[in-house]
Order: sequence, then structure tokens, then C-alpha cells
Amino acid sequence: MYDMDRTLKVALFQMDIVWENPQANCLKVARWMEHEAADADLVVLPEMFATGFSMTPETIAQEMDGEVVTFMRDLAQRTGKAIITSVAIHDHVRRTDPQTGYFNRLFFFTPDGVWLTYNKHHLFRMGGEHEHYVAGESRLVVHYKGFRICPLVCYDLRFPVYSRNRQDYDVLVYVACWPESRRYAWSTLLRARAIENQAYVIGVNRCGEEPKNRYSGDSAVLDYMGQPLAEAAPSVEGTATATLSLNDLTAYREAFPAYLDADAFTLIEE
Repeated sequence: MYDMDRTLKVALFQMDIVWENPQANCLKVARWMEHEAADADLVVLPEMFATGFSMTPETIAQEMDGEVVTFMRDLAQRTGKAIITSVAIHDHVRRTDPQTGYFNRLFFFTPDGVWLTYNKHHLFRMGGEHEHYVAGESRLVVHYKGFRICPLVCYDLRFPVYSRNRQDYDVLVYVACWPESRRYAWSTLLRARAIENQAYVIGVNRCGEEPKNRYSGDSAVLDYMGQPLAEAAPSVEGTATATLSLNDLTAYREAFPAYLDADAFTLIEE
């Protein structure tokens, strides 16, 4: 028996992103958060929410002290909610290296005005992402309201070894621009990641159209057995909300401890 019901209220914004228009997208998110996500502890937006999945970072990438990052930091503070999304960023590859590069950088903005970041590790080769952005070197686990949250980006979903739960997270989050033509793979892989990792999985995909792709969304919150707790209506902009229970997750893992029989491995990140 647990002393308290440890829960996390999440809201997903299946967003129709305005192509390469950061101001319009920031305003859209701010209005949504004020009206549709009032009760949420954590809100999740699609990948590259400010611009869409653009392969012209030299024209759309933000600096770390630029308008989009500053706006989102302030929005998290003003609303008292954590925010997960990714932004095209221009930054140094390493602090000790003068070389600069572009990153598809995920942000975890906290209500206290700070953020944590993860650079997308698996760059989408078929879309030329690896030719324009620098791959990240390590994943991130954030401790927030008693939950351990591992946020990843889109194409990372296809690589189960990288997503593998090393008993270091409770919630796996994917922000994405995943095209409608591969929607079955998106939904199937989200469920697989939840089942094999015995963790909640949140997948937030955009809807609408870009110059080269159409998106159906299919955003969802899944429990640790791969069952949907909330799903957004396909192909339209909208919201899905769910409450995650750490007590329920812990009880399930104790009753069905498949993780104890997991294969040992060492992940060498290059």
C-alpha cells in the first residue's frame, strides 16, 4: 500500500503547424495552453513545433537565447506547466569545440524557469535530416513530480535498443512529425515500446500538411500494457488528456516483473 496517489496530468496538442512561422505557432500554443490545458501538469507538443520539419535550418533555426526559446521558457513559468517539444537550434557542437552546427533539439521547460535538453540522436536519413543537423550523443531522463520521464524525438521510435528501459524511467515521450503514409508503423511501434518497456508512452504527432508531407496525427497516451488512455481524433488539430498513476505502474511491475528477465547489454553511444 502506498501513502499517496502519485499522479501526473498530461495534455497533448496535436497541432497543425504553420510552415516556418515561429510567431504564429508560438501564439497558437499560448492560446491552447490557456484554454485547453488548464489542469495539466505537463503539456507535450509535436516535433519542431515552431516551424514544421524544415530542412533549411540556416533560415529557420533559433539561437538558445532567441525568441522561441525565451517565449517557451516564459510560457512554462506563466502557466505553471512543464512543456516538452523540439526546436531547430543553432549552437556549438561542443562547448570545447568552436565548430557550430544545427540541432533538432528537444526541450523540457519547467515551471521554475529552467530547461533540460536532448539533441535528436537518430536523424531521419530518408528526409535528408542527417545532412542538415548534428546528431545528439546521449539521451535524457527528467525527474518531474515524482515521475522519471525519458523524452525522445520521432525517428528514435524505430530503434528499440536506444529506447530500452534500463529501469531508469516511468514515462517514454515521443514528439514527432511522422507522415500519414507511415501511420500504421507509428501506432504499432508506440504500443510495442510501452509493452516491452513496461512504461507509459506518450506520442504526440502533428496533423495537417507541409510542402512535402501530409500528417494524420494519431497522437496517444498509452499505459504500460500498450492500452490507450487517451487518443486524439485523426487528421484534425485537437487535444487529448490523461492522468498517469505511478502507483498503478509500480503495482503492475511488481505483479508482472518481466524486466527482471531482460537481456543484459551495454549501449555504446557514438
